[in-house]
Amino acid sequence: MPYPPPPRVPSGPRRRSLLASVAGGALLVGCSDGTGDGEEGTAGSPSVVERVRVRAARDSRGIVERYDAVLAAYPTLTALLGPLRSEAVRHAAAFGGAGTTSPTATASPSPTATPPASAPPTVPATEKDALAQLAAAERALADRRAEALLDVPGELARLLASVAAAGAAHAYLLTEGAR
Repeated sequence: MPYPPPPRVPSGPRRRSLLASVAGGALLVGCSDGTGDGEEGTAGSPSVVERVRVRAARDSRGIVERYDAVLAAYPTLTALLGPLRSEAVRHAAAFGGAGTTSPTATASPSPTATPPASAPPTVPATEKDALAQLAAAERALADRRAEALLDVPGELARLLASVAAAGAAHAYLLTEGAR
């Protein structure tokens, strides 16, 4: 014997179709948010992209200056800090920061980047505190870069994500080195 039809057919959209349309709408908003709504989104992007790129290069030069200051105060940390400093130099170059291959060359672009680093970085009195300060600077920089990658498209976002991850790894290594 067949089952009788339901006494009342619900009016309006079904729960599944409603959920599917909400999920589809969220995907569309997520795909088109901020990075490229046709030509109008790309018209404003170059200035945002350029500002993020310049800031990232400036920040990388700033962290190199911090490494240089700590290395000048504590040459015994060269084995730990040398490779991390080299990576920071590569990060600056990847963002288009020229002249960051040597400690003396990093001073030449500084006058244009005076607001964040108006004076040479101060170095704490102990090696442990100096490493902790470097770790905190790397962590803060990685966090800023992770936030900035949300505002830029494609390749620069991938570069920021990669460099932010490297900065987080540097912070970890510096924290472990301070122990």
